[in-house]
Amino acid sequence: MVDETTALLAIALMATVTFLTRIGGVVIMSFVPITPRIEAFLRHLAVSVIVALVVPAAVKGGPTAMLAVATAGLVMVLTRSAVGAMLAGVACAALLRALPI
Repeated sequence: MVDETTALLAIALMATVTFLTRIGGVVIMSFVPITPRIEAFLRHLAVSVIVALVVPAAVKGGPTAMLAVATAGLVMVLTRSAVGAMLAGVACAALLRALPI
């Protein structure tokens, strides 16, 4: 079993690595001139990360997950409400999983 000192050291090291990773991006970007192209890249980065996380999970989850993601996407496009889209996606998944198919 791991003793308390080793656990605390591991937590401190993970926190340090996390901090350095986050601050490293800020430091590096301070040397990069923000052109319209870089600004567009940064503006769309969050969407691409979400897509990269959601699509594999939806494909692995099968038709139910894909339909729930499609429902959430449709609600997001129509209402521009992230909370409403998440609620619609979860409700769709719950409803489909409750059906005796």
